[in-house]
Amino acid sequence: MDNKLYEDQATRNLKKTQGLVLTGLLFAIAMVLSVVESSFPPIMAAVPGVKMGLSNIAVMYALFFLNKRQAYTIAILKAGFVFLTRGAASSLLSLCGGLLSLTIMAILMIVFKKRISYLILSIFGAVFHNVGQLIAISFIFTSVYIWAYLPVLLFSGILAGIATSILLRFILPALQRVGLK
Repeated sequence: MDNKLYEDQATRNLKKTQGLVLTGLLFAIAMVLSVVESSFPPIMAAVPGVKMGLSNIAVMYALFFLNKRQAYTIAILKAGFVFLTRGAASSLLSLCGGLLSLTIMAILMIVFKKRISYLILSIFGAVFHNVGQLIAISFIFTSVYIWAYLPVLLFSGILAGIATSILLRFILPALQRVGLK
């Protein structure tokens, strides 16, 4: 009986360690994607701040194939990375956008279960990431004109959601080879 209890505890510890390692690996992937994306020229030079959100691929992967807690952990760690590399305001935007995005995608996954595609989830995630950032920035800049930016953010969110969904599908085989699926 003691041996069975020991084996159960060892199995639980192994699963926790694997989860921690996977979360760390996905966070590292998110950091690399963030650095790579920041080296690209702006997508729309006339519209500041519009990006594809490549690092969100790691968060989406965690949400779709691991679990919600790991996805939220990566989103929070990403905001910490942004704080260290781009400052407090950017970090706040990353955190608010990431948490709202994840929450919306998680709710949609619960409501629609297997009947919703990764493409649709990615689009909703990207759009609500932008909405979360706009809400956060509206507390920093109290001008009502900031909301005139919403149509641009909605459109760019749709495009970013499509792009990140396609890229996630493209890199899934590589993630499978390193044991992430």
